[in-house]
Amino acid sequence: MNKAATKTRKENDFWERNRKSEGYLLKKTAMDIGIRIVRAILLFGLCFLILQPILNKVLISIMREGDLYDPLVVNVPRHVTAINYQLAAMCMDYAKTFGNTLLISLTIALLQIAVCTLVGYGFARFKFPLKGFWFACVLLVIVVPPQTIATSLHLHFRFFDILGIFKLLTGSTLNLRSSVVPYYLMSAGCMGLKNGLYIFLIRQYFRNIPFDLEEAAYVDGCGTLKTFLRIMLPDAKPILTSCFLFAFVWQWTDGFYSSMFLGNIKLLSTSLQRLGDQVGTYYKEVLQVQGGASVGYTNCIIATGTLMVITPLLVLYLFAQKGFVESLSSSGIKM
Repeated sequence: MNKAATKTRKENDFWERNRKSEGYLLKKTAMDIGIRIVRAILLFGLCFLILQPILNKVLISIMREGDLYDPLVVNVPRHVTAINYQLAAMCMDYAKTFGNTLLISLTIALLQIAVCTLVGYGFARFKFPLKGFWFACVLLVIVVPPQTIATSLHLHFRFFDILGIFKLLTGSTLNLRSSVVPYYLMSAGCMGLKNGLYIFLIRQYFRNIPFDLEEAAYVDGCGTLKTFLRIMLPDAKPILTSCFLFAFVWQWTDGFYSSMFLGNIKLLSTSLQRLGDQVGTYYKEVLQVQGGASVGYTNCIIATGTLMVITPLLVLYLFAQKGFVESLSSSGIKM
């Protein structure tokens, strides 16, 4: 009874205020409700556009081969099976490639963030000769696609030498191809995958931190390194989290550098690229099927393998989304 009376009193108050405002309150309330409805429709449409391809792959991945060619099966499979995941895991050697990808992605991401943090902090806080020129070089690393220097990278690490020392001592240069060493060297030199972008983001974040914090630390007796480690670095956790996620995800799905330097190491990205050929080979050599697997079923296995590659990234984002969103909201662009 009290709730009904309270509701009636609120309605009477609303119409009384609307009468005094000559109908403005009703128009404003109707407009707010309309804006909320339109916003909800747009958000639903956007989420559907993003999630629909993933849901489509999920449904295809649990279909039997016969359901792919059944005209009565549109989205929901008639026969649910897990054989597609078993076949994709076998052709990709999933356990081994997952471990290799996790190790390399994690170590490369940590190395990139450690080096880019030092460089970005230096650009944000210190003055040194040709600072503008070196930062322009950082921007070039962002703008210039790595494919344009692929030949140079290939020759550099195929005939690797440092000031001619190796050739002088051994009579020949070093061949670092098909190993992880070139990628670690490039990441340590801020020339790895998207390193220029990480430097730019970290530099912008440190520029937004007041100089008073550093001055107070200097007054208390902290040196430059101690101030960076104990004052500036803890405050930069949001942007470092964001850059680490970017580095990890891009390295996880990278196919260019992985194919160039890590040819002998099985990774998920390179295994996914060869998954269609592996399925065809399995059908021809193991199952003795003339012509190999059908095109539709090969695409089904590729969709299944794609899900197996991106699922760890989705799980990672679910746990790290709070820090990721916080970093995006707190890292403004300040020139």
